[in-house]
Amino acid sequence: IDAKFPAELVDKVAPVFVKLYNVFKGEDATLVEVNPLVLTEEGDIIALDGKVTLDENADFRHPKHALLEDAAAADPLEAKAKAAGLNYVKLDGEVGIIGNGAGLVMSTLDVVAYAGENFGSVKPANFLDIGGGASAEVMAAGLDVILGDPQVKSVFVNVFGGITSCDAVADGIVQALAMLGDAATKPLVVRLDGNNVEEGRRILAEAAHPLVTAADTMDGAADKAAELAHKGA
Repeated sequence: IDAKFPAELVDKVAPVFVKLYNVFKGEDATLVEVNPLVLTEEGDIIALDGKVTLDENADFRHPKHALLEDAAAADPLEAKAKAAGLNYVKLDGEVGIIGNGAGLVMSTLDVVAYAGENFGSVKPANFLDIGGGASAEVMAAGLDVILGDPQVKSVFVNVFGGITSCDAVADGIVQALAMLGDAATKPLVVRLDGNNVEEGRRILAEAAHPLVTAADTMDGAADKAAELAHKGA
């Protein structure tokens, strides 16, 4: 790559690039950027501004990174989710989303946004991936975070049973609602599919929780969640 630096500056610029690379590798960064990099009238190379993004998945290797975090600037719901070990990102919408697997959650955001066009343009309120674990504790922690968002008017739980079977997910939802008690106030639309789905649906039907509506398809569940959010707005 030709960075087009004059030959007489190479010895001054090269150490900057080496340091950038060392920071990128040594700190497990996903981005290390200097912009602008300037040449002063005295012939010095100075980084006037920069940006570093660190990979949170590597935090276990860098305990000192926690000291760099500005807790006051963090979204309180995202901070609460992080403390609970949840992969959560707050968005500006009305339908809370819980799913397992980043790909499924991203697809859920899309179908909810599409369905919301028919119900006052309601949108997804968050990204929340509970991963492979759908225990009562994980589900309760996820619901607790989402229900703490005053913008949320309904919640869409979209889970594909794989390693964690649908009956375990259904048990987790029922137990989570019992654990939350009066703190659970928003309607939930639950779509289960995959491993042992019939048993999972039976558990939800038998529990007959007044806040829970079961749906067979993702599109149908998205429509119902958007409709409920619109009614609750």
